[in-house]
Amino acid sequence: MVVRDAGGERTWRPDIGLLDGLTVAALAIDRSGSVIYSNGAAQALFGQPAAMLRHADVRAVLLEEPDRGGFDEVLRRVSSGAAWTGDLPMVSAGGRQTMTTSWSPAYADGAVVGALVLVEPVTGADARVRTLTNRLRRLAAVTTELLVAESVDEVTKIVTERMADAAGATVGSLSLLVDDETLALVGVRGGREGVASRWATYPVAANTPAGEAVRTRQTLVLRGREEIHRRFPELESAAEGERSLVCLPLRVGGRPIGVMSLSFPGRRHFDTAELEFFWLLADSSAQAIDRLQALAEAADQQAKLRFLASASAELSANLDYEVTLQQVAQLAVPWFADWCAIALEQDGLLRTVAVAHADPDKVALAWDLNRRFPPDPGAAQGSYAVLRSGQSELMPEVPDQLLTAAAVDEEHLRILRGLNFRSAMQVPLKARNQVFGVVTWVTGEDGRRFSDADLAFGEDLGRRAAVAIDNAQLHTELRQVAVRLQRAVLPDELPTLPGWEVAVRYLPAGRTDASGDFYEVVPLQDGRLVAFVGDVMGRGVQATSAMAQMRAAVRTLVAVDPEPQAVLNGLDRLFERFALEQLVTLVYLVFDPDRERVEVANAGHPAPLILRPTGDPEPLATTQTMLFGAGGGRRSLLTQQFGVGDTVLAFTDGLVERRGEDIDRGTDRLGFACRALRGEPLAVGLVRLVDAVRDPRSDDDVAILAIRRALPVSGADPQAQG
Repeated sequence: MVVRDAGGERTWRPDIGLLDGLTVAALAIDRSGSVIYSNGAAQALFGQPAAMLRHADVRAVLLEEPDRGGFDEVLRRVSSGAAWTGDLPMVSAGGRQTMTTSWSPAYADGAVVGALVLVEPVTGADARVRTLTNRLRRLAAVTTELLVAESVDEVTKIVTERMADAAGATVGSLSLLVDDETLALVGVRGGREGVASRWATYPVAANTPAGEAVRTRQTLVLRGREEIHRRFPELESAAEGERSLVCLPLRVGGRPIGVMSLSFPGRRHFDTAELEFFWLLADSSAQAIDRLQALAEAADQQAKLRFLASASAELSANLDYEVTLQQVAQLAVPWFADWCAIALEQDGLLRTVAVAHADPDKVALAWDLNRRFPPDPGAAQGSYAVLRSGQSELMPEVPDQLLTAAAVDEEHLRILRGLNFRSAMQVPLKARNQVFGVVTWVTGEDGRRFSDADLAFGEDLGRRAAVAIDNAQLHTELRQVAVRLQRAVLPDELPTLPGWEVAVRYLPAGRTDASGDFYEVVPLQDGRLVAFVGDVMGRGVQATSAMAQMRAAVRTLVAVDPEPQAVLNGLDRLFERFALEQLVTLVYLVFDPDRERVEVANAGHPAPLILRPTGDPEPLATTQTMLFGAGGGRRSLLTQQFGVGDTVLAFTDGLVERRGEDIDRGTDRLGFACRALRGEPLAVGLVRLVDAVRDPRSDDDVAILAIRRALPVSGADPQAQG
């Protein structure tokens, strides 16, 4: 409560009437450690009247020098709003003895202004019974919490806070084995500032109490500063003053998984019953951690399998591997790593192509780091070392000293620290015994600590990504070859001929830019016009190469004898003599303006359409149309009238075919769209026609050639080829 004294000053003092009736010694102290109030039981216990205790510093009148550090430690804890119960050595009327103390924060106007401390000497049968009862009650409470804990982080909090309180320790820590040789401090309550980062990981073999407890698998008890310093001279003290330390190995079936450390104020003596209490706490913790680690490992394995499946699907779904790699990098964040970067080698240098970070604001920071401070190609470790050797690198812990050594200046160090490195690993992208990139994963302070199992997972993903990238690059190279070949053999433009209007529309499928579709228009010396459209089955370089052979063969045969039957027979002989394996379809047309007719020969190709100035389009269908490459055969010849204003459309099946639909429906669709060609230039009309007829989802190529008989321009040379 808050009262005002005669001078008007605000003074805190407890409810005297409530505390005076207690048989347990009660002290009220302010935040500085001065006694504000003591009840009769306290005055009797400590052998000092109220007047001597009031405003006295507890340290000076009730504590010996070695015990004052522990008192200050508890007072700081309670001043922050936390209660505490534990043993403290204090000076009573009978001399220095261990007291069981119970501390509760006292409030005024919503702020902690001091503490109420209940004190009982640990002597007599009744005291021992009360202590045992309290321990069993705390053990039951902590064990219940451990049974329902759902994560190792939750168990860590229970061990370092609830369990430390149950044991009466002011400092509690939990370290777990991350491998046979390394302990990681996963949680700590109390202790000196910065202890968590200084002891993030430490060797089991190091001369530390925790390391010895794990090595020997025996509980380690250290009583007093002198013994702690003698056994472990390099160990920093958890707090000022006299201390006692208990380290309890966490074991499951004899297998160590970690260690629980409890630090107590004062030079404590722990009897068998108390140590058994600690062992029960440690055993309950070990069982809970082992259960949750097994569940977490199973969940992690499932997550890794799901990730590999998703990553494999992404890698195989898109031939633009840079886009795919960005998606893969994002898939790994944040469940596996806080940061992922993927770099590919170009001319001996690594170029970062994908970056993902759990904090979107830090993605730009990561890109800025790579741009301003690229890694040293000659470095003995890191991405370039992985690129040179093809061997992965695992860094379970990234100490600040390493960042300091790697930084080229203060700005570089600031960026490195801003990315919050804790653990890192790098794996090569390797295919066909060639390393062409590096994947880097980094976790932050709250992320996982990478293990050998994580490295194996990373290498598996690296292999999958490398194969996908290699395939994409090979596909790109082959596609470029096919495109160059196709562009070399297909005409850049069609001839401009008096009396004729000629237009073509060629659309390669989106999956590649190379195919087996081909076309040509060849004017003859006698005034006739030859046109053909063909389709080599297949895709890529092989189909394009066969297409180039076919087009060259047709042009050669036309030069020898342009008659339809002669050209088709010549192609049959070509297939027979050279055992060509490709299947090829072809429609061959000879236009004769003097006789106003067109001759059509067809080898397995969709029938062309003829569009008159009036009326519906008509198919130029022949009765016998054996394709090339199927063993030869007879083909019939069709002759049709072809006068001024008439138009012929020859096309490949990619224009009219749709998956799951009869081709006749596509042909009907084309016939209806042909009407749009009347009365406008063919080049304009073909664009709208193809857009109206072609299936935009199709992965087949489209070639359509339109030839219209027009009135000749007066005085023009009929043999001009433009």
